Amino acid sequence: MDGQTVARYSLGVIRLVNGVAALLAPQLVARRLGAEPGRPALIYVLRMFGVRTVVLGVELLCVKDPVELDRALRVGTLIHTSDALSAAWVGQEGTLARRPAVAATAISTVNVALTFLAQRRSRCRPATR
Repeated sequence: MDGQTVARYSLGVIRLVNGVAALLAPQLVARRLGAEPGRPALIYVLRMFGVRTVVLGVELLCVKDPVELDRALRVGTLIHTSDALSAAWVGQEGTLARRPAVAATAISTVNVALTFLAQRRSRCRPATR
């Protein structure tokens, strides 16, 4: 298995783990973020995040078409970049405690790096249809 494939599957698994956790155990995720887990709006947002993240993970693990995979990776780069910037921003503002903000920023930044690593092959070769 080459490096791009490892990056793709690693990102897919990370997405599934984080997404399933947010979807099925949003109170636990809220506590890990340093938030009060009893807030219904937070639970709703975490579940929305969970659904989105599970769909993205499944897409990376199941898509076989190189054109669709390239699109999924490009979209993922934008999503994870916005996640990293958002986490850094709320950490800087103090809306989220420093430790969970740093952790969320780091996780999303690793995800951005994985999307770039997984895209390397598709940038070197023309996509086939």
